[in-house]
Amino acid sequence: MDVKFQNLAPFGVELTGINIGSVEDDDIDDLKYLLAYNGVVVVRNQSISDAEFVTFLKRLGSLTFTAGEKPVPHQPWLNLVSNVGRRCPPRSVFHTDTSYIAQPPAYTVLKAISLPEFGGETLFSSQYRAFETLPVSIKKKLLNATVLHVASGITLDHDQESQSWHPLFRQHPISGQIALFLSTPERCQAIKGMDLGESQRAIRLLYKHSIRPCRLYRHHWRPGDIVIWDNRCTMHRAEHSKVVGDRILHRGLISGEAPIAGCIGALIG
Repeated sequence: MDVKFQNLAPFGVELTGINIGSVEDDDIDDLKYLLAYNGVVVVRNQSISDAEFVTFLKRLGSLTFTAGEKPVPHQPWLNLVSNVGRRCPPRSVFHTDTSYIAQPPAYTVLKAISLPEFGGETLFSSQYRAFETLPVSIKKKLLNATVLHVASGITLDHDQESQSWHPLFRQHPISGQIALFLSTPERCQAIKGMDLGESQRAIRLLYKHSIRPCRLYRHHWRPGDIVIWDNRCTMHRAEHSKVVGDRILHRGLISGEAPIAGCIGALIG
């Protein structure tokens, strides 16, 4: 296949000339590599059914589904992302998908179904860059920090996971790079061993540091887009303000591993 790569600014990769419905095993490995190092991969000009979409997702790994989300009719592994029929715009803040379980999703994949006339972008932060730009003094203070991630805004059954402790500095299993592993402060409730008030202030400051506008990639959706991101090294949010028209996407999630704590002692001296 005549695949063309284009770097996005300030991070991420765009692919054209590829049909994800017929990719080879080597292509899947290459895609995982691109995600591990770039965080976000945008695949343009795709025309595949939901069934073909699910087949592609299964090649990335084991599928998972976030409890409390609305499934796509006849495709229980996909969930519906839509503003149709809502009196108020959906609320979205920067977050990491389903970070409150012991093994959060590795990848999230969105397929464009219906795009609005105006607005509806998806924004991404590079959590590699967020870690890299932290002052050394903060890295030293939080060297072995673990954060309590909790579920919020969804209804769970009593036997479903609702919270988990994860390392603040997370090492990616493929790239080896270290990311600042966070979600919205509503879901990051405490830092182990730190006073509750102090830990929540620290989380808010780290979160604000992660999402500085100058470091964000803003994805403007086009018909035929499929966007894939690595939850181990990014956060994301949808831009719902000023949307004109229907915004419908289908989402698939790929299971991940328990987060690996980054060994950063040698990096900071």
